[in-house]
Amino acid sequence: MPLADVEETDFDRQMSVNLKGIWLCMKYQIRQMLQQGGGSIVNISSINGLGGAQGASVYSAAKSGILGLTKSAAQEYATSGIRVNALCAGAFRTPMLEGVFAKANPLAPSEVENRYTSIIPMQRIGNPTEAAEAILWLLSDQASYVTGHSMIVDGGFSSSTR
Repeated sequence: MPLADVEETDFDRQMSVNLKGIWLCMKYQIRQMLQQGGGSIVNISSINGLGGAQGASVYSAAKSGILGLTKSAAQEYATSGIRVNALCAGAFRTPMLEGVFAKANPLAPSEVENRYTSIIPMQRIGNPTEAAEAILWLLSDQASYVTGHSMIVDGGFSSSTR
């Protein structure tokens, strides 16, 4: 939806779900991690948070905000043994994405999916387990020197713009 058409209630809902929700989780996760001597957080953002997306200005703003929170918290708590990273997700086969395709063309959502898939260099939609694998690595000891990172997992979609 174009920015000028977004209702204030829609703006507030997007910010509440996508940004305030992450902030609240981090607030209490960090308190617990300080008590236990460390930990690791992976926030879920989006490739839309790396830049704008036509028709998704508020969503993009919220997802950008997650990246700012992530990087700031990573700096604030690095010496406390807390690592904070973000996954910038591309298209993954989820009910939300299926709904986007169906909303764009209720009679032929597969046509929308095919057009979208054609602009992803890997020519496919990701499987949610692929996102989970990236998250598990960021949480693991193998990533012990990684904090403040925005890991992009998008089949190469954003590679031409970064």
